[in-house]
Amino acid sequence: MKNIFLIKYGEIAIKGNNRYLFENALLKNIRLSIKALGNFHIQKEQGRILIEPEDEYIDTDEVLSKLTKVFGIVGICVGIKNEKVDMDSIKETALYHMQSVCGNNQYTFKVESRRSNKNFPLNSMEISKEVGAYILANMEDQLKVDVHNPEIKLNIELRNSLYVYSKVIPGPGGMPLGTNGKAMLLLSGGIDSPVAGWMVAKRGVEIGGVYFESPPYTSERAKQKVIDLAKKIAAYTGRFKLYIVPFTDIQMEIYQKCPHQQLTIIMRRIMMRIAEKIAKEENAQALITGESVGQVASQTIQSLAVTNAVVTLPVFRPLIGFDKEDIVSIAKKIDTYEISILPYEDCCTIFVPRHPETKPKLEYIQKSEEALTDIENMIEEAIKNSETVIVH
Repeated sequence: MKNIFLIKYGEIAIKGNNRYLFENALLKNIRLSIKALGNFHIQKEQGRILIEPEDEYIDTDEVLSKLTKVFGIVGICVGIKNEKVDMDSIKETALYHMQSVCGNNQYTFKVESRRSNKNFPLNSMEISKEVGAYILANMEDQLKVDVHNPEIKLNIELRNSLYVYSKVIPGPGGMPLGTNGKAMLLLSGGIDSPVAGWMVAKRGVEIGGVYFESPPYTSERAKQKVIDLAKKIAAYTGRFKLYIVPFTDIQMEIYQKCPHQQLTIIMRRIMMRIAEKIAKEENAQALITGESVGQVASQTIQSLAVTNAVVTLPVFRPLIGFDKEDIVSIAKKIDTYEISILPYEDCCTIFVPRHPETKPKLEYIQKSEEALTDIENMIEEAIKNSETVIVH
């Protein structure tokens, strides 16, 4: 008998003829995630992925911590494997597992069985009945059957080998990273954008980030805050390339030459132009923002339409219909919330007009932008002077 991790996946199973591409991507991502934790044999096993530790000692908690951040995994079953698939082996393996799980404590339990080998002499219900009776006979002082709400659900899977487990750790779900192209995230120090990036990455999209800093109006602590947020995202995405773009000169140019009620929308349009240029250099096919309809002045439908008009790449806004409470809930789940609420200003919070325009018209904004006669050179200079940070 060997300790194993049996990986369940969801959407991948309905991918038809392309299914193997997604399974192979998930296999690759699993290998990368736990590579530093020891030696493992990892393979596909009839609709599951089997992870067998090859070292004598493996830190199970550390392995689970990594696997729970691999997109595409729906559940991680922690259990044991037996090469023998006969009734006596099933009973003994199940008993051994229950004794390990229960220790000296008392529990209620039920047994659920699945068999992919239909030639096995007993069906699933008969297997569960026999195994349950055998466990009760050997642990009658500790266990009682409860088929409706058991404290322990003992799972038995008969495949090429026998798998027994009772603990299933939820995974993040979604699609394997790298199976759906690449996008660049406009990453601020707020609550929303890290969540937006995580949500798009969960759909299998590789992501990088663009952050705009405005020294001396923004501090080194503000920049470090964003790098720390990028590290939280990288726990799910692996390598994350962050561009830190100097934006002070451009902001001052806009402030001095454009109507103040239009500052936010014009600044946002220039940011999008810069992010798009970087995205194309990185061979990315889309941009990502954390915008939600009506949350602030620059996020009205009219403002979003004017912002979109300045770029040709599609702009993904996964939070577009979310309430703030919904966003905060996910931020806490992915451990970005406490960093996001640190009180260090980003460039979007400076030079904010007292009465920002909420229903801008594209032709008026474009007319105002004509005053920015050197903006093309300023954009190129900002990109040229960008700092890149690679986080893992």
